[in-house]
Amino acid sequence: MNTKAAEELPAVSVIMPVLNEERHLRTAVRRILDQEYPGPIEVVIALGPSTDRTDEIAAELVAEDPRVRTVENPTGRTPAGLNAAIRGSRHPIVVRVDGHGLLTPGYITTAVRLLGEMEAANVGGIMHAEGETEWEHAVAAAMTSKIGVGNAAFHTGGLAGPADTVYLGVFRREVLEKLGGYNEEFIRAQDWELNYRIRQDGGLVWFTPQLKVTYRPRPSVRALAKQYKDYGRWRRVVTRYHRGSVNLRYLAPPTALLAFTLGLVLGVAVHPAFLAVPGAYVLGIVGGAAVEGRGLSFKARALLPVAFATMHLSWGFGFLTSPRSLARRVIGSVGPASKNMLSKAR
Repeated sequence: MNTKAAEELPAVSVIMPVLNEERHLRTAVRRILDQEYPGPIEVVIALGPSTDRTDEIAAELVAEDPRVRTVENPTGRTPAGLNAAIRGSRHPIVVRVDGHGLLTPGYITTAVRLLGEMEAANVGGIMHAEGETEWEHAVAAAMTSKIGVGNAAFHTGGLAGPADTVYLGVFRREVLEKLGGYNEEFIRAQDWELNYRIRQDGGLVWFTPQLKVTYRPRPSVRALAKQYKDYGRWRRVVTRYHRGSVNLRYLAPPTALLAFTLGLVLGVAVHPAFLAVPGAYVLGIVGGAAVEGRGLSFKARALLPVAFATMHLSWGFGFLTSPRSLARRVIGSVGPASKNMLSKAR
């Protein structure tokens, strides 16, 4: 692209909240800097209180490239880090990337083009899970399967079009500033909550399968269970805070957990026939793994039902046990008073 065309492209700020990301941070930043976006670009890393070498690696990245700098995120919370990075950035297009997210080639150029063509407030694509260990391969297969995550396009793909939410996102800065940025009370589900407010404000959230970000799954059953328990817990908070935002897909995991548990209890206490319900669930995920696990190694395919069950039941448990106190803490936190959230450090 010629110099004149490059000068006409909007400048881009890539924001990245990180906490204990020594494993992936350098590669994630390198993928950003290698984008070959013709316009100006900066990377702002919000540093949480990591206990590994994340801060040291970030300092090396800053020393190696003037386009990279850091800001502090003392709480370590993702939405607080995102807002801190937005405040510390300066360009009209804001690209969110996580510390374990790897942009695919042409991501930023395509996203900026679509923001203009679709007159969208936010553009995003697919969370393309890829594992490095046998367990992570199984989780990646589960996270890109309708059996694992339902019909969410940003997990499983689909046709381009308006969407409730997208993975990460590429935003117009004026939209973020108008809405006050991310709600810092939403430790999880902050993307969905922000996109809901964007849509309520009349903005367009646009999904396209052209955009992919490689995602590294959680490395253990315990870590995956905590992740999905938190997903369920905070999605329940969203449904309390934004009445009418719930849909049947979000009710499937808690329903499955209740049916599974009730079937076990009644099967033991009343009659073995009730065990047919949890038995049907187990057969379902095993059969689903046989189909969705094609191409995986024997070990990864054997682990796939465990990944399915961990995701479903942990999400359902989090949804059902989500304390109402979380909803009370967020009520009123997104309003006129919070619209200065992004401008305080300017």
